[in-house]
Amino acid sequence: MLYGKVEICGVNTSKLKVLPGKRIQELLERTKEGDVKAREELIYGNLRLVLSVIQRFVNRGEPLDDLFQVGCVGLIKAIDNFDTSHGVKFSTYAVPMIVGEIRRYLRDNSAIRVSRSLRDTAYRVLQIKERMTAEKHREPTTDEIAQALGIRREDVVFALTAITDPISLYEPVYSDSGDAVCVMDQVRDVKNTDESWLEHIALSEAVSKLGQRERDVLAMRFYDGKTQMEVASEIGISQAQVSRLEKNAISQIRKHL
Repeated sequence: MLYGKVEICGVNTSKLKVLPGKRIQELLERTKEGDVKAREELIYGNLRLVLSVIQRFVNRGEPLDDLFQVGCVGLIKAIDNFDTSHGVKFSTYAVPMIVGEIRRYLRDNSAIRVSRSLRDTAYRVLQIKERMTAEKHREPTTDEIAQALGIRREDVVFALTAITDPISLYEPVYSDSGDAVCVMDQVRDVKNTDESWLEHIALSEAVSKLGQRERDVLAMRFYDGKTQMEVASEIGISQAQVSRLEKNAISQIRKHL
């Protein structure tokens, strides 16, 4: 929990207050009329809401102070754009605004650069996803999002994939009072290891030292899968000669290895 961190951006989070619903409604109406003091009280009275939202992003590697400031920008936008006549709770409207502002900040500051058009598409996808989730009380499918935006299903997938935060191969995914299991342990390639690469390089160097005819014989025998008779017929020599060339080539390779 972030509440253990007493100060964020100079704000003592342990003393943040929560405004009752009626007071929020009153302050919102006064803010719409241009009351600056009401707006300030509304902002300060909803900082705990910002604090609760940024808990979703604490493991993204960004300083809490920065996330809190960006979240406050989303809160201010929510206050300035909220329509009191819609009969919706302010928090219901504000949380997606705060989340959207933080996500946009994380996308723009990502180590992996994504084109502006792709980021814009992703932002639209996230907006429609949040709206449809609130309306349907479930997450919409990719096809539903694509249909609502009038774009291809593939574009929705590409956009969301492009803004997905990269994960370190050394990120622990499980620990049971012992050595942690990292992402690398679950996705590592047990076939293309360092040893297999070294063997491949050594084999390539050994083959490169053979004569052209010996390389041709090996290629036809072991890559094309031809018999010694087929090889002999193709290059115009006897099967016995093919056999000798093959054995000599393998012997030289073993010697170099």
